[in-house]
Amino acid sequence: MAQEIVQVDAFTDRPFAGNPAGVCVMDAPRDEQWMQNVAMEMNLAETAFLYPRQGAFHLRWFTPTIEVDLCGHATLAAAHVLWESGRLSSDAIARFETRSGLLTARRDGAWIDLDFPATPPASSSESDANAPQLLRSLGAIKGKVQLTKFDYFVELEKERDVRDLNPDTQLLRQIPSRGVIVTALSDDPQFDFISRFFAPQSGIDEDPVTGSVHCALAPYWQDRLGKNPLIGYQASRRGGVVRVNVQGDRVLLGGQALTTLRGMLLH
Repeated sequence: MAQEIVQVDAFTDRPFAGNPAGVCVMDAPRDEQWMQNVAMEMNLAETAFLYPRQGAFHLRWFTPTIEVDLCGHATLAAAHVLWESGRLSSDAIARFETRSGLLTARRDGAWIDLDFPATPPASSSESDANAPQLLRSLGAIKGKVQLTKFDYFVELEKERDVRDLNPDTQLLRQIPSRGVIVTALSDDPQFDFISRFFAPQSGIDEDPVTGSVHCALAPYWQDRLGKNPLIGYQASRRGGVVRVNVQGDRVLLGGQALTTLRGMLLH
């Protein structure tokens, strides 16, 4: 049976920027191997698969190689598709049942706000045996290395240090984590901080814009700057803007999205 698939550019207000995500809105659950094969075929950072269940949508995310526990940009894309397709009215809240619990999304004009769990850096890893290899694999001379629930977290001294990184992905792939967040204060007054996210361990050498890493970046920079809300810029080749608002142990992630492609899966 044919299945519609939509490609959405998330965390951007213009096409061919931000982070592209595949979205499959299904009538019922599908086989896990089929979903993994579709994600591999799409070859995007993540493809979202969802179907309606008890007043919400059951949502799963797959990279080309693995299923992941939390993904911001594909959730943003999924919510965008639900409203754009008329499956949800424009003023309805999108509710998603996921591996990371209940996640919600609501529209705010041209923006979409996601309600996600905060995952701040919880510990310093200066004595971590992986820290020297991590910095070496990034090509960074020095940096403050910490750990979040999912990733290593590295603060560098200057924005230019983050932008100029050219990691050794083979070395980075050996670091035992979902990926590595690298961040610094922004030199541009329209942003508070910038970041990049490398995840060859998950099949993604560099993710264009990553909602879930802002669940760590938001509380970190709120504490460092004494400011809330904040605006972050993920400085990948495509680039994208994420506005963040820390609310206790939750983070509101704000972004824009637009559809760039519609197709049919025939198998």
